[in-house]
Amino acid sequence: GQQQQRHILTHKQLEGDPTGVQGKRGKGSLQEMPSTFSIHLCYFYILAQPLLVVSECPPLGLESLKVKDTQLRASSYKRRGLGPHRGRLNIQSGIEDGDIYDGAWCAQYRDKKQWLEVDARRLTRFTGVILQGRNSIWSWDIVHTYKVQFSNDTLVWKPCMNGTEEAIFEGNQDAETPVLALFNTSTVARYIRINPQSWYQNGTKGHICLRAEVFGCALSDPNSIYPWQTEPTESKDKLDFRHHNYKEMRKLMKSVQEECPDITRIYSIGKSYMGLKLYVMEISDNPGKHELGEPEFRYVAGMHGNEVLGRELLLNLMQYICQEYKRGDQRIVHLVKETRIHLLPSMNPDGYEMAFKKGSELAGWSLGRYSYEGIDMNHNFADLNSVMWTAIELETDRSKLINHYFPIPEQYTTEEVASETRAVISWMQNIPFVLGANLHGGELVVTYPYDMTRDWAPREHTPTADESFFRWLAVVYASTNQVTVMSNHDRRPCHNKDFLRYNNIINGADWHNVPGSMNDFSYLHTNCFEVTVELSCDKFPHASELPIEWENNRESLLTYMEQVHRGIKGVVRDKDTGAGIADAVIKVDDINHHIRSVADGDYWRLLNPGEYRVTATAEGYFPSSRTCQVMYDHYPTICDFRLTKMPKERLKELLMKGGKLPKDLQLRLRQLRMRKLRVTTKAINRRRAAAAAKRAKRV
Repeated sequence: GQQQQRHILTHKQLEGDPTGVQGKRGKGSLQEMPSTFSIHLCYFYILAQPLLVVSECPPLGLESLKVKDTQLRASSYKRRGLGPHRGRLNIQSGIEDGDIYDGAWCAQYRDKKQWLEVDARRLTRFTGVILQGRNSIWSWDIVHTYKVQFSNDTLVWKPCMNGTEEAIFEGNQDAETPVLALFNTSTVARYIRINPQSWYQNGTKGHICLRAEVFGCALSDPNSIYPWQTEPTESKDKLDFRHHNYKEMRKLMKSVQEECPDITRIYSIGKSYMGLKLYVMEISDNPGKHELGEPEFRYVAGMHGNEVLGRELLLNLMQYICQEYKRGDQRIVHLVKETRIHLLPSMNPDGYEMAFKKGSELAGWSLGRYSYEGIDMNHNFADLNSVMWTAIELETDRSKLINHYFPIPEQYTTEEVASETRAVISWMQNIPFVLGANLHGGELVVTYPYDMTRDWAPREHTPTADESFFRWLAVVYASTNQVTVMSNHDRRPCHNKDFLRYNNIINGADWHNVPGSMNDFSYLHTNCFEVTVELSCDKFPHASELPIEWENNRESLLTYMEQVHRGIKGVVRDKDTGAGIADAVIKVDDINHHIRSVADGDYWRLLNPGEYRVTATAEGYFPSSRTCQVMYDHYPTICDFRLTKMPKERLKELLMKGGKLPKDLQLRLRQLRMRKLRVTTKAINRRRAAAAAKRAKRV
């Protein structure tokens, strides 16, 4: 309670003297401080009103895994799955109690001598700690109060003081809410220990368990031999690396549009429950218009409002494309001229605003995940999987089964559907997207459809007809991610599943069952192929992590977009008029999933390299087939079709226009009339013969 009445003035604030206290320091000013074991860098003044206190130092990175397992030690631990390496903020446990992926560090003994230690590996100015309880569906373990100590050598420890007394900090009252404690005086040291003093106890139940994050500013050390210190901490790209709330996001998008007006357009696809617009940035050499043969691509971020890295990456991406296009980067110029790109940075702005107000470390694991109405949009799209599988079970004639463009069930309109979900569905129906990805956080893995298991099992590999291409898409993103993260085979698992065994890609249903996912809906209701990218272990990375996260993902974002040009594309036209045919069905032999041409007759079929037999069909036309060869090049194979109208359709069209029938149609019409006359005569003769036989029988 005393800490809340104090306002921390940082070193920089004192130097700038923003509060006018320059002449009130007296002895012990910063300039007079000796270089001793610990250096106190902050002063405190009792104010009439408490002010919001926020650490100016970033987190060391327990949650983001920047702090390695070898940097964490403990006085004791119950078992391997509750070791010090699990004492990380927001870490999630496995389902089975007692597995190796448990949800906290838990001491073996229950006394006040237990501690969790963090080695910062260099002199660091420690400013605060965040604590959580144990993540578990079986146990309730939290630390109520704790002390903190510092050391340079792990032999001599100095306690964190509150005046003349050893400071005791308040911990948790529940297992999930992060609780921040800022130190009265920031202390320079290499090691920090968290020493629990009281905890939840219920007889023999209730153990010393915690998850933590530590705030600290690393001091420069020219003699450091640790290789991690040489890792880049910023990007060479001049982008706006910070977290943007709704107002700031809109301002940034507008600035990009003003900087590159010839290739950008901002539009809204609808509003959130609270009335915030769902803004999209379109990037194209002809914004606002679908061009014949040019594929449409989309990135969607922020479906879960507290998974914020995707939002910032898309804001970075639109800035980057604008800058590089103006600079003449040929890769970007080609991408912009050959692709119509749509970036939706915030599908759930209401949820984001809730998480943003708490901040990167205090939002917890779930605050802001859902829409304002409490809807998880990741389960909120129409479940077309069940429709498809039910039809397969009931229909005996397989030729009558559809395998694409499943209509939305009527009962879906009566269900609880978020306004944001409805807006995205309408967007997907209005624009002929070919490829997309939705960006999430909390893990490091790329998942691909189906996301739902056929028998509602908790997890089961459930492939689509395009399994091989979806795996290619997932591999493209994961393998081009910076070597320091997703594709690094030496990294530790984020939470409770080791995706390294799967090369950081997995079939969504083989991870966990997700009915009504955006990926499955997109595949079954539209032409668009879509995957989910889990970008980071930390759902809400600190702003200081954003430059390196951009460096980690920039190449992946660009390379994945370029996959929209892999496979075949073409235009389905009327052979006589040359007009494009909309809704022509494109079938590929041995792949039981069709797609359709769009309004102008153009289509795109994503395929891996190989030779394919492709058939185009349309109502009122004779089908046409051809063999199309897909190469390894980064551009599609052109595979056009010209369909011939069936005579009956041509006749209808001519008669409607009042035109003169050509000789071939006149001949065909006479043939049809004669055939109809013969059929009619045969039917009359059969009826007459049957009647005569009936009369003869009576006689």
